[in-house]
Amino acid sequence: MKFTRYCRSILFTPALVVDRFARGQQSGADISLVDLEDSVAASHKDTARQQAEAFFSAPKGPSRRAIRINTVTRPEGLKDLLALRHYAVKPDAVLVPKVESPRDLEIVEQVLGASCSQVDLLALVETPRGVENVHAIACATPRLKALVFGSADYSFSIGASLAWEPLYYARSRLVAAARAANVQVVDSPLFDMSDVEGLRRECQLARSLGFSGKAAVHPRQVEVINQAFSPDEHTLRKARTIVQESQARDFNICVVEGTMMGAPFVEAAKRTLEEFGPREADTPSRSL
Repeated sequence: MKFTRYCRSILFTPALVVDRFARGQQSGADISLVDLEDSVAASHKDTARQQAEAFFSAPKGPSRRAIRINTVTRPEGLKDLLALRHYAVKPDAVLVPKVESPRDLEIVEQVLGASCSQVDLLALVETPRGVENVHAIACATPRLKALVFGSADYSFSIGASLAWEPLYYARSRLVAAARAANVQVVDSPLFDMSDVEGLRRECQLARSLGFSGKAAVHPRQVEVINQAFSPDEHTLRKARTIVQESQARDFNICVVEGTMMGAPFVEAAKRTLEEFGPREADTPSRSL
């Protein structure tokens, strides 16, 4: 499995709640996101659009900063994109909701224009049509960094319960499409903010299925998510051993902890160490 620090966790903060902006950026989430869509009533869209700019102009914390716009096939979504063009500080990423075809992402790129050419895109897939077209969506543009599953909208649209088992098919399609296109894939949030054990369970299920991370609706969920989608010390030690043993055998099959380790295991171990192993700055220098 490929781990990633890009979007293990995406924390949503409503654009109208300005006093939570700083907390979101200091939460430890890989991506701290201000939301213009579901958390904002139609009558307050203009206000939210204006207030969201302060989220990006404030001193930058450790998190990447992103924004969820409204649906691009609606006027509010186009207004959001036009407003972003004039933000003094651009977001690191734009989460596009209800993506149903590559054309939705093309519209975002075209409207944002050259002034936002360095902004990454995240595609929120949450409709039956989007799930069926997810392979094409995942390959739509090099700027797409991740697919995000929207369980609530999807479950309501197909008449299913908002539980793990009924949505297994949709989740599996997103994972397969994302991995084939070499982009990340993020699971939907657990909306019960008080259910810590339920969150751990969903993180474990999502990670075992191949997800890169999970969205959060409250800062207290971030630590649980980051821990679930990061390798522990045993995993890192095992990855180092796999690489070392493979190298010692000229990259032929090796045995680690009683298990045969071929090329796929070695490549997975290398990716884990590249992403979560010690950085050069963390490694003490040796005297000559």
